[in-house]
Amino acid sequence: MRKLQTAGRARLVGYAFLLPNILGFLIFILFPVIASFLMSFTEWNGFGKIQFIGLDNYIRLWSDENFRISFWNSLVMTVVSVPATLFLSILAAVALNRGIRGLKWFRTAMFLPHITSTIAIAVVWQLLFNPTMGPINGFLHSIGIENAPGWLSSTKWALLSVIIVSIWHSVGYYMVLYLAGLQGIPRDLYEAAEIDGAGKISQFKNITLPMLSPVIFFTVIMAIINSFKVFDLIFMLTQGGPGRSTRVLVYDIYYTAFQRYEFGYASAMAYVLFALILVITLIQFRGQKKWGHY
Repeated sequence: MRKLQTAGRARLVGYAFLLPNILGFLIFILFPVIASFLMSFTEWNGFGKIQFIGLDNYIRLWSDENFRISFWNSLVMTVVSVPATLFLSILAAVALNRGIRGLKWFRTAMFLPHITSTIAIAVVWQLLFNPTMGPINGFLHSIGIENAPGWLSSTKWALLSVIIVSIWHSVGYYMVLYLAGLQGIPRDLYEAAEIDGAGKISQFKNITLPMLSPVIFFTVIMAIINSFKVFDLIFMLTQGGPGRSTRVLVYDIYYTAFQRYEFGYASAMAYVLFALILVITLIQFRGQKKWGHY
């Protein structure tokens, strides 16, 4: 009997420790998710009466030019930034995995942009991209390029400018993940390959990439998700402009909800984005069975 009482008391103590986390999940995650899903079938400006309109918000998306532009911008940003970020991250990880002088300093320098405040990043890059006084255009003028890009102030170059900042901001994070994966590859595999006469490129292709495939799978999923939900850089650097050249899906959701006060429509946009990311992730999970090595 005492053992049962002790076990029951221990179970209650365990539940008491779990309770704050469970309440936090229910209040701040599960309830908003359910509420926003239900809200996507309504028309509500945040103050008046909530009106149920069925699938009208989802049907409206197909004819909304702002949504199409933001969807295209998000797609372009993902297609360009994700491969470039992961490629540079792998190169940096391979380079820093070797015994070079100042290794810890280089690793810290590469990772530092990821933990730097977005506000500080935006201020620095706005100065760098300044079309008249910025050092980037100053360098381009010095090498004879007279018509230097307008960068953040140009509808043609603004999205590319944000992509460049996004890549710079993210490379260090993924580099650390790849570096951890590289350090887990047994050295015996490389030694055996060298004995067989395999060169560095062959070793990278036949040993490094297959052994890194679980890390690559994880980083591809995370990079795509992070690219589709980018908001802070857009908000601080361009606020979707000039024009609508850098308006992406998450910024369009924010603008629709908190500038136009169309909370139902913004919720519908959010769930379309969720469905898009879910489909891409499921495709990746199915595809990784063919190239992933565990």
